[in-house]
Amino acid sequence: MSSNETGPILIRATSKRNGITTLFIGGVALLISVLWLMFAPDWLFLAGVFFTSASLVTLLVGWFKLREPDHSIEISPDHILYHHRRGNWIIDWDNVQRVDCPRVRQGLDHVNIEAVGIRLKQYAPFLSTVSPRLATHLLMEQRPLLLHNFDKNCASGDCFNQELFDDKHFTLETGEVLTGIKAMLANRMTQLRGRLGYDIYVSASDLDRSPTDFVHLMRDCQQARGDSASS
Repeated sequence: MSSNETGPILIRATSKRNGITTLFIGGVALLISVLWLMFAPDWLFLAGVFFTSASLVTLLVGWFKLREPDHSIEISPDHILYHHRRGNWIIDWDNVQRVDCPRVRQGLDHVNIEAVGIRLKQYAPFLSTVSPRLATHLLMEQRPLLLHNFDKNCASGDCFNQELFDDKHFTLETGEVLTGIKAMLANRMTQLRGRLGYDIYVSASDLDRSPTDFVHLMRDCQQARGDSASS
């Protein structure tokens, strides 16, 4: 994380780290595996194939790391900006109702999930900033969250499938009616608010610290925003 007096606070995702190193290791391993297949005895051929496959996977991981934006989140006095290779979303501080780590039941206890939840005051300003590509990614990424606090009274067992592909129209606070992928995202946000209490979820892999520490940072920024607005 880096910042200065006038610039935003920049959060570098842990998933972005060591991209060049991973790519280099994958390249070296691929070279070794090629030599292995060329000169190793026949009884080691299968092991060489597995080693080559592992090298290619390592190269892909390094490549995807390098494709990610340098910073996943920018926190400014006015808004929170999330960066992804598929697009961005923006949440103004005035639209943030609450930020915390969502908790789920695990036996008799409640535990935090590895994410930060943001509860919005209104959906319309947020959804207007999300591209269809990023909306599709968010729907895929957040599917596991639907399994938390699942409705055990669903006798048919189809509740999860219905929520997974909830593509009915969604009416915003402004009266605008959403259809398609953005309507699916809005419906998903409503479902997750009912399950976990929040609308937007930032994965721990997008952060440079623990979710709990990031929540503290967000609350400090929100408090500073409120203090500056009232002064």
